[in-house]
Amino acid sequence: MRKELPKAYEPQEVEGRIYELWEKSGCFEGHRDPDKRPFTIVMPPPNVTGQLHMGHAMDCTLQDILIRFKRMQGYAALWVPGTDHAGIATQIKVEEELRKKENLTRHDLGREKFLERVWDWKRQYGDRIVQQQKKLGASCDWSRARFTMDEGLSNAVRHVFVSLYNKGLIYKGSRIINWCPHCTTALSDAEVEYKEKPGHLWHIKYPIKGEEGRYCIVATTRPETMLGDTGVAVNPNDPRYQDLIGKTCILPLVDKEIPIVADEYVEMEFGTGCVKMTPAHDPNDFEVGLRHNLESIRVLDDSGRINENGGKYQGMDRYEARKVIVADLEALGLLEKIEDHTHNVGTCYRCGTDVEPLISAQWFVKMAPLAQEALRVVNEGETKFVPDRFSKIYTNWMENVHDWCISRQLWWGHRIPAWTCDDCGKLTVSESDPTCCEHCRSAHIHQEEDVLDTWFSSALWPFSTLGWPDENAEDLKYFYPTDVLVTGYDIIFFWVARMIFSGCAHTGKPPFHTVFIHGLVRDDKGRKMSKSLGNGIDPLEMAEQYGADALRFNLVTGNSPGNDMRFYTERCEAMRNFANKIWNASRFLMMNLTIDQCTLPERLELEDKWILSKLNALIPAVTENMDRYELGVAAQKIYDFIWDDYCDWYIEMTKARLQGTDETAKTQAQQVLCYVLTQMLKLLHPFMPFLTEEIWQALPHEGEFLMLQRWPESQDALNFPAEERAMELIMEAIRAVRTRRAERNVPPSRKAKLTIATAEQETFTLGIPLFQRLASASEVEVTGVSGGLTDQAAAEQGMVCATTYGARIFMPLSDLVDLDKERARVEKELKKHRTELDKLNAKLNNPGFTGKAPANVVAAERERAEKLSALIQALEEQSRTLHD
Repeated sequence: MRKELPKAYEPQEVEGRIYELWEKSGCFEGHRDPDKRPFTIVMPPPNVTGQLHMGHAMDCTLQDILIRFKRMQGYAALWVPGTDHAGIATQIKVEEELRKKENLTRHDLGREKFLERVWDWKRQYGDRIVQQQKKLGASCDWSRARFTMDEGLSNAVRHVFVSLYNKGLIYKGSRIINWCPHCTTALSDAEVEYKEKPGHLWHIKYPIKGEEGRYCIVATTRPETMLGDTGVAVNPNDPRYQDLIGKTCILPLVDKEIPIVADEYVEMEFGTGCVKMTPAHDPNDFEVGLRHNLESIRVLDDSGRINENGGKYQGMDRYEARKVIVADLEALGLLEKIEDHTHNVGTCYRCGTDVEPLISAQWFVKMAPLAQEALRVVNEGETKFVPDRFSKIYTNWMENVHDWCISRQLWWGHRIPAWTCDDCGKLTVSESDPTCCEHCRSAHIHQEEDVLDTWFSSALWPFSTLGWPDENAEDLKYFYPTDVLVTGYDIIFFWVARMIFSGCAHTGKPPFHTVFIHGLVRDDKGRKMSKSLGNGIDPLEMAEQYGADALRFNLVTGNSPGNDMRFYTERCEAMRNFANKIWNASRFLMMNLTIDQCTLPERLELEDKWILSKLNALIPAVTENMDRYELGVAAQKIYDFIWDDYCDWYIEMTKARLQGTDETAKTQAQQVLCYVLTQMLKLLHPFMPFLTEEIWQALPHEGEFLMLQRWPESQDALNFPAEERAMELIMEAIRAVRTRRAERNVPPSRKAKLTIATAEQETFTLGIPLFQRLASASEVEVTGVSGGLTDQAAAEQGMVCATTYGARIFMPLSDLVDLDKERARVEKELKKHRTELDKLNAKLNNPGFTGKAPANVVAAERERAEKLSALIQALEEQSRTLHD
């Protein structure tokens, strides 16, 4: 027994029920099938701390569209979900909770107890974003869900670390790193966001030793770091300072002698040509320091305060110390001048704090050898970016990549698998926890306190989730390399680049053949959504209010690869209206449905051939768009076909047959309506899965679920180009008649005879029933071009004409309107608008208004006057016609 569709579509009732049905029936599971080609997507794992935001919703929707499409095309489709342990973000979240609820720090608990708390937090909240993804319809294989710190992935992380270390590609060394004083951890270059900020250039005088009254003048944006200066550098080719090279100057406030060195790094044109050298707090100074054997003196601690090397400034915050130091220099007469200076300041991507470059012992990945293959696979097209312009961003970064700082001063994460011997001082790096030093066999060893950068484990995601490093893992052999990575352009450096070089280095293959880049979802004013602006829109609220399908369709139709999109709530409402239109069209069909199979009849009418031919052209067009990742274009084509061709035209065309007495014609109309609806539900399914599944289940069908049906394919037998052209001529003529009637406010109930003069007499004769139904024609006479009415004869008989490409359609004016009423209406309109124009002209002729009002207001009023004049002119022409 077929299911009836309720009067109204209620997404809140449908979505949860349908999703549970899919999940329980195993519809999302990816199975290895030797007779099928695999298609694999790994989900960019959202942070375990995360709540679904509009960016996640976009990401999730695009991936789900692709996986549903490929599943329907017959691929062995697998979408691997999971979450990321998100080192800094999660630790901060748990630390904040500890502080607020128990007034404790992680140090009060100790490492082991604190990590127990983090795991408890993860168990309590970590599944939240998964449930939210399900509400959007994500058809992931949840049985394969992974977490970046589960046992298998942790083993993969250790394996990679040890492998790279043994190859000399991981090392520990003192280098200048990016340090966040708020998060108190190192950051990689990719985790630093640069923001343009107003600041100052302080010009400071460093006295030359033994030359009273002579100074080196250096300019700096960070005067507090001068406490750690160990030299001043000049360019060896700068004639101004030739005699100073090799001499020393006195470091103000510290009263210490420091050397003046010559180095090509210094730009003669910038500032004074003298540069203060602080090797412990600037990456360029560090390199110069190495070349000239300058001492590195760190003057800031991990919290951004002046340390014990800062003399009387010890304990001050860096910005507090800056003010005091500048004041002290001024008091000593050593501050030459202060200039305003706007510059790019590195900030922490997580908390926004200004990053401090400082020297620290950290672990690094040597990137140059790994970058070569990662560059080759993109340059040679083995991995493509969509759109292609992002490949240039990727290659530029990879060509200029620095060694990757991978150690983080956190407790939550993969602890670095390196142990230092207390007796011989050497390192043991091992996949399993050692019991003694591999060099001297001493049992006195201790593990590194630091953990690995979160992105270190994320970089292995495409293959570690499939069983690597077990080369014989069946999933790895079948589903890897994966096919497409869907992600935002903001993490190309963080993640995409690292996955590509990791895949190449550890599996010998790039991890995916396509990187599909989408933009950011911005608010309706084009601003980034943020807590500070208060302009964030909760996707779950949108889904609750308008339905998940409406939200998904809004996100995809406003989207083109790589470009940001503006989110308009009104468009969710429009897409809900679209869902309702489909629902109502389906209900109409089912109320008239007596057939048990949606197969096409042998006999097809002109309008049947038209809709089938349009559908047949739509299928390959949409398929091609999908294959090219033009999902927004594909969605728009489906929308236009459903709304315009099927609902607004074809259903209306079939009503005469459906409501007639000819049972054969009635059945034939049902068959075509049902067939086309079924096919368009399949095309729409990846975009609006809940609505389409619910309707399909109510229609005559074979199989258990729409989501497992075969994707439509075009058929040569359903191409009807001549009939399609003929139908378009008829539709164009109907539109023209409707327009002419609308211009005269003629209600549809008022019928009129149509006389059609055309060279396409056969076509328009076939269309007579459609003119009668859709153009309010009482009767239709079709004549040849030469035998039809002339313009003069039509005018003499009080007729109006609508002209199209294929015909001229004449309508008697007296049949359309009550002439007396129409004359009165036009005169009333004329009087009203003439009065309005007179008042407006008086205003515009008044110098008191035009001289004092803002120019844009005056311009707007002039424009309104022009429009009123044009309207009055049209009404006067209409009045003359009515009085002739």
